[in-house]
Amino acid sequence: MRILTVGFNDEYVKELEKELDKYFICIVDNAKDMYDATNFTDFRHYELVVIVDEGVKFSLERYVNEVKKKKSETKIMILTNNVKAQSAFFSLGVDDVIYQHGEYPDLIAARVLANMRHLFGTQVNIDKLVIDIANKKIEYDEKIVSLNGKTFDILAYLALRKQRVFSKDEIINALWEEPEYVSDNTVEVAINQIRKRLKSILGFQVIHTVRRRGYKFSY
Repeated sequence: MRILTVGFNDEYVKELEKELDKYFICIVDNAKDMYDATNFTDFRHYELVVIVDEGVKFSLERYVNEVKKKKSETKIMILTNNVKAQSAFFSLGVDDVIYQHGEYPDLIAARVLANMRHLFGTQVNIDKLVIDIANKKIEYDEKIVSLNGKTFDILAYLALRKQRVFSKDEIINALWEEPEYVSDNTVEVAINQIRKRLKSILGFQVIHTVRRRGYKFSY
C-alpha cells in the first residue's frame, strides 16, 4: 500500500512507517504542505492520504476534491486539534477525522489499520495455501514455497485484494519507492517468476491476466 502524509515532520513519518510495517507492506511518502501534496498526487496513486489540519478550509476542500476525482477509492484522514471542525471535515468528503492524537504514531497506525482493514491482513489462508505477510513466508500443503523481494510483495498485494484487477501502473505505484523509474516490463518479469514458481508447487495458476486491464489473484 502507498500512503501520503501531509504536514508531518520527517522523524514522525519514520516512526509512523515503522508502526505500519507491523501490519502490512507499506510505502509512505511525506509532503510538506497541501501544495507539495498536489505534486505527489499528480503523478502517484495512493490508497490513503493522512493530512494534518492547517486551518485553511479552501485549499483542503479543493485538494480533497482533486484526490477523490482522480481515484475515488482513495481514503483521506484528517488530524486536527479543533474539535468543532470535525463535522465540517466530514462534509468535505474525508473518510476519517482524528482529534488530539497526532503525537502518537502507534495510535495513528492503528487508526489506519481500522480504516483499511477491508484490504489488509497479516495472513492469507486459502485451502492448503498460506501466505504469511508479516513473516514473508509462503506454504502450500505444509511445504515452503520460496519467493523473495518484489515477487513476494506482488503476490501478497494481489492476494489480499483477490478478485480485483490491478494494472501494472497500480502495482508499481503501490510497491516501488520511485515508481516513475520502473518499467512495465519489471512487473511482467516478476509476474512470470511468480507463476512459474507457484505452478511448479501448486500445479495451477493463481495470478490471471485480464486482457487490457491487468492482473488479478484467483485461487
